[in-house]
Amino acid sequence: MDEDDKRWLDETAAEQGVPMTELVRRAIRLLRQADAGRPSRRDLLTATRGTWRHGDGLAWQERLRDEWEDRAR
Repeated sequence: MDEDDKRWLDETAAEQGVPMTELVRRAIRLLRQADAGRPSRRDLLTATRGTWRHGDGLAWQERLRDEWEDRAR
């Protein structure tokens, strides 16, 4: 954690009369609530497996990357 974030946490904790760890617990709780109901990365990969129907996906990616490299030159 950088010094500015640490200082902000310390000041906010003092203003609210709670330990800094309580603010961290609250932040984690809020992040977990915001994340609730979202499918996991694994679920998304499982749900979309096999949806590419246009040939070899790796060959397609390589062609795109070649185009990017050609444009960068």
